[in-house]
Amino acid sequence: MDKRTFIKKTGLVGLGGILSMNSLAEMFRSVSAIPSADLAKNEDFWAAIRKGYRLKPDFINLENGYYNFMPEQVLEKFIEHVREVNYHGSYYMRTVQIENKKAMAAKLAAVAGCSPDELIITRNTTESLDMIISGRDWNPGDETVMAEQDYGAMRDMFSQVSKRYGVINKVVSVPNHPESDEEIVNIYASVITDKTKLLMVCHIINITGQILPVRKICDMAHNRGVEVMVDGAHAFGHFVFKIPDLHCDYYGSSLHKWMSVPLGSGILYVNKDKIGNVWPLMASSEKEQGSISRLNHMGTHPAHTVLAIADALDFYNMIGMERKEARLRYLQNYWTLKVRDLPHVILNTPADPVRSCGIANAGIKGMKPSDLADKLFQNYNIYTAPIDGSGVHGCRITPNVYTSTAELDVLVKALTEL
Repeated sequence: MDKRTFIKKTGLVGLGGILSMNSLAEMFRSVSAIPSADLAKNEDFWAAIRKGYRLKPDFINLENGYYNFMPEQVLEKFIEHVREVNYHGSYYMRTVQIENKKAMAAKLAAVAGCSPDELIITRNTTESLDMIISGRDWNPGDETVMAEQDYGAMRDMFSQVSKRYGVINKVVSVPNHPESDEEIVNIYASVITDKTKLLMVCHIINITGQILPVRKICDMAHNRGVEVMVDGAHAFGHFVFKIPDLHCDYYGSSLHKWMSVPLGSGILYVNKDKIGNVWPLMASSEKEQGSISRLNHMGTHPAHTVLAIADALDFYNMIGMERKEARLRYLQNYWTLKVRDLPHVILNTPADPVRSCGIANAGIKGMKPSDLADKLFQNYNIYTAPIDGSGVHGCRITPNVYTSTAELDVLVKALTEL
């Protein structure tokens, strides 16, 4: 479809402001026959999505991984929820907030492909996974396995249980450019013993964007009698998968990242056979040992944030998980293919397209990541996240669906000149 035909078909002629949710839905219906990979390249189409985001003109934001902020269509709904909860006050909190939270969890479970009685809403990935780490019955000499590329907050909790209970933590290192899935699986397998109780693995490594062969790692670990906890902070809402297909025991993610829910929202999946083995982070009045609700007590919390989950899911489902994944993968490949072979550029993300999606990491030989980030911001108005450790030295680049190829051209120009 050429540009003129596309604009006419989707009714974007003279578009001045943001589209309503209904108008967006109609626009997506009008292109339903276009393959996701083809639509991912159509800048006119994604420019219409971009209009729904209020973007600071001061810089190009290529650090969406920390917080994928809400489009205006979702933000307005969120503000409505704040007003409504505030309007009802204690009446809302004492009558319907618990049932509404369960309803939101059920909507999330449908996206995750799991049963509603296996998933709860938390405040973030750290809370979700720290509950699993600290909530086990550890014995002195028990062993765990993780990677140095794992997120620091979870590794800190493993360090705490080591000091508290005498647990031995074994840390491996995942290569930035593995030759095969088996290479990665064998790295984890090599340190497992008959004392290993829990293995933690990233679904997608946040500092490089490498997607790991989680199902193969889970199957290997289960064959050795080891449970697996998956850090999916950057996976949920980023690319297509169903949690049960991973064969993991526990899965945590943050909804304020790639699902663009308001800050302070996450999920925890626990295989129904494992729920009774976990102590809650906060003591619960729920008496049924096998109920996921016993893990979900967190005191009084922002109920309006929970309500906004439905609106963010509506936006996500309207775009379509396949279309979103295709767009994010296209954007990443768009810029990495242009700089990967430059003599002084270091790409810390695998070239194999199945091993990454929207996140990538690039460095410059002889330049500290912090200096690179400063130069990108000061000289080119590009905001990124410098990473300097765990075998990774460069800036993490995380576009969102609103990111344009013109903005990525600025990044390519910057890396080429630097």
